[in-house]
Amino acid sequence: MSSTLVLIVPGYRGSGLFHWQSLWEASDPDFHRVTQRDWETPCLVDWIEALQQAVFDCVLPPVVVAHSLGCALVAHWATIHGHGVKAALLVSPSDVDSPAHTPAAVRGFSPMPLLTFPFPSIVVASNNDPRVELKRAEMFAMSWGSRLVVVERAGHINEDSGLGDWAAGKALLRELMNAP
Repeated sequence: MSSTLVLIVPGYRGSGLFHWQSLWEASDPDFHRVTQRDWETPCLVDWIEALQQAVFDCVLPPVVVAHSLGCALVAHWATIHGHGVKAALLVSPSDVDSPAHTPAAVRGFSPMPLLTFPFPSIVVASNNDPRVELKRAEMFAMSWGSRLVVVERAGHINEDSGLGDWAAGKALLRELMNAP
């Protein structure tokens, strides 16, 4: 795609083999996954530390591609560190504040930070996501200063959505990578 490094930030339990994040990572040597110590029992402090280390290890500011709980991680990271990334693509942000939408294991990521990011970002949300209501995703995007892109009937925009390599998502990523 380009010489810009991309950090893949999966959510709770990581991204499966056929998840678009995994397919993107496998297709480009400039895509690197942020690895967490424990995908099953996420600890906010540990996850922030892993993301910060991954950003710190980059020679140039990377573009972050987060999914689900990974979006909440980026929001928390941005309130503490904030600088050092070029942009972020935030896909299907889980509503960590809602017990009806997220499992108990991720409650440590609540409350969701609602501060404007110091970097450009795009939030992609589906109108039938079981992990976040569209109105909440809209509020996250507005609070973070992100552009919102709504995908019709794509569920949680994950492996179960049947998107494969998700060309439309790659186009959004390319847009962020090519931004000044």
